[in-house]
Amino acid sequence: MLGFSAAFTLLLLSGAASAAFGPTIERCPADFKLVRRGQTISASESQYIKERREKAIPDAFKAYSQNVKRTGIELPKYVEEILESTQFPTVGISTSGGGDRAAIFGAGVLNALDGRNSSSVKKGTGGLLQAATHLAGLSGGSWLLTSLVQANFPTIQHLIFGDGHKQDFGGWLTSFSVWTVSTDPAEQAIFVNEVLQEMAVKAKHFPVSVGDAWGRALARHFTNGTTVDTFFSNTSHGAGILFSDFVNLPTIASHEQPFPIIVLDIVSNHINGTIFPGMNGIPLNSPMFEVNIFEMGCYDDVLAAHTPTKHLGTTNESLCVTGFDQAMFISGTSSNLWNELNRTVTNFSLLVNETYPQSPALRLDTSNYPNPFHGIAPDTFSDSGETILSMCDGGEDGQVTPLQPMLVPDRKIDVIIAIDAVDDGGGFAHGASLIATQQRMQIFPGGLATFPAVPTTLEGFANLTTQPTFFGCTPSQEQSAPGPMLVYIANGAPPRDGSPPLTNTSTGQFIYTEPELQGMLAQTFVVATQGAEVDGAPEDPEWAACLACAAVDRARARQGLPRNGVCVTCFTRYCWEA
Repeated sequence: MLGFSAAFTLLLLSGAASAAFGPTIERCPADFKLVRRGQTISASESQYIKERREKAIPDAFKAYSQNVKRTGIELPKYVEEILESTQFPTVGISTSGGGDRAAIFGAGVLNALDGRNSSSVKKGTGGLLQAATHLAGLSGGSWLLTSLVQANFPTIQHLIFGDGHKQDFGGWLTSFSVWTVSTDPAEQAIFVNEVLQEMAVKAKHFPVSVGDAWGRALARHFTNGTTVDTFFSNTSHGAGILFSDFVNLPTIASHEQPFPIIVLDIVSNHINGTIFPGMNGIPLNSPMFEVNIFEMGCYDDVLAAHTPTKHLGTTNESLCVTGFDQAMFISGTSSNLWNELNRTVTNFSLLVNETYPQSPALRLDTSNYPNPFHGIAPDTFSDSGETILSMCDGGEDGQVTPLQPMLVPDRKIDVIIAIDAVDDGGGFAHGASLIATQQRMQIFPGGLATFPAVPTTLEGFANLTTQPTFFGCTPSQEQSAPGPMLVYIANGAPPRDGSPPLTNTSTGQFIYTEPELQGMLAQTFVVATQGAEVDGAPEDPEWAACLACAAVDRARARQGLPRNGVCVTCFTRYCWEA
């Protein structure tokens, strides 16, 4: 076990690189505001979406429309007109948790929606990713999202397998596990020592826990700065990559990327309520938090407050913190399950606390944030009086697919592409995450868009996870459809051709070979591009058109137009009605 003196000695070896590992504190700007109240989106997000809709999305939808039409299926005139006009819909994509399995499955679906992928273009699904306004990730889905954004939005093959420039980005390093990275005790000790020393700068002024170690470990797998050759070297390993700095990336500055959002849950000693069935430790009546490139906050009416992401760690308007928002610390928070596993006294927790002794009152199994909302909404926000917010995996309340960011009314989302790679049994998704969101919406109805009705039991989801399913299909004459439509794409069943399933791996599996990754991506591509089984054939030749019909349906309703043509057939085939 490493003592403080040994960690400090190792810290000296890092030299100037250590500056990237921790926050700094300085006087706040004159116009600084610590908290913004309300359930509207920030002015910065609003401006980003406005410019994206003006500069990037029109051409993206036109390209997507052409891809759909090249499949040879005749689209109703209104679908073409909506996709190729200025009345296009607002599309959000939510990708679920579930460890590496979820990251890989989510990546495979994004690959199927990517207009830069010639196979996706040929299938007619390519281009919808470029047309989306928002992209939300949680837990394993947040690893995918964070990795994709910080790498400047490359193709999925490039993202996962690297660009060949070993000095910078080697792709996802899934040949190493996250915690036990080597069977060689000497190499494992080097890894542990490096992770601990990387926390030293932060530990001088802020509470640290296993959440910090988890984030630093994950950074070696999903951010720029580490390759197979440099995995055990004493380099920055992605430290200094800040979530708020994503605004400076070329594809963000040019509004080419969907707006990124990560979802977190709070561990509170003050909340008692319904625990959603399964291994979930957070009551459904707990407030839900999100982090985007501009703000961290909560849209639930019990708090409805937000603070600048750039200044996370700040608790007043005099001294401002920068550098707290390490990208993989935030992504690691969204995937921090140590409290749920009841492993407060893990080896890493002991090592962290021995190296950087913490207050006995501090949780060592959560990711800890100085509370910027101290004193805010004391009558409704349970942790208003706490100085530290103890945060954890965003799916611990059962909502493992991050749908609620898409239900913020001010985002005006028309259709949500919901990617579900949760393990509800046998490594496959059976719909539990959607049921959890439906139940939570009955607790927090205030200020959020209507969530479409879904089955209330797992039995009700039978056969709905084996193919894409549409939820929220209002009658075709509806002109004021409540809330967004949900296009549900689940990792829900073995392949139809009888080949061995590859995508139902354990959430606890962290090592994947390149052939395993390619095999999972290939099976996911089939899930996302084939649609339903039709007349005994494994592929629906109309699936690309059906997806386009769903994408434009809320825009169609606003124009008072009835569904017609292939869209009528599509909605009969894919819609679930309560």
